[in-house]
Amino acid sequence: VQLQASGGGLVQPGGSLRLNCTVSGSIFSIDTMGWYRQAPGKERELVAIITQERTNYADAVQGRFTISRDNAKNTVNLQTSSLEPEDTAVYYCNVRGWYSRKSQLLVFNSWGQGTQVTVSS
Repeated sequence: VQLQASGGGLVQPGGSLRLNCTVSGSIFSIDTMGWYRQAPGKERELVAIITQERTNYADAVQGRFTISRDNAKNTVNLQTSSLEPEDTAVYYCNVRGWYSRKSQLLVFNSWGQGTQVTVSS
């Protein structure tokens, strides 16, 4: 299972970006999809997750970011708005589910390669 993230870049404070993550491979089912971020000198932290039933957001992004998924395309997106310099980080997508191999269903927990988001004037 591979994840390909895109959509990062340089944006001014108050701006917005849309991050995208596409999942490929012999996927049987996807449970949780999410976005995490890691700023320089800090630990990786949860930004938002989405399952079939619910979404959860970190307090720092609540009301400014929106996570969504397209089950048909195996994609997860993060629409960001009102970006602040404190949002500057490498953003990683994470997907958990089951994949098939040799008639078996196996659990996977995969990470994308990260996409840089820089908020600066």
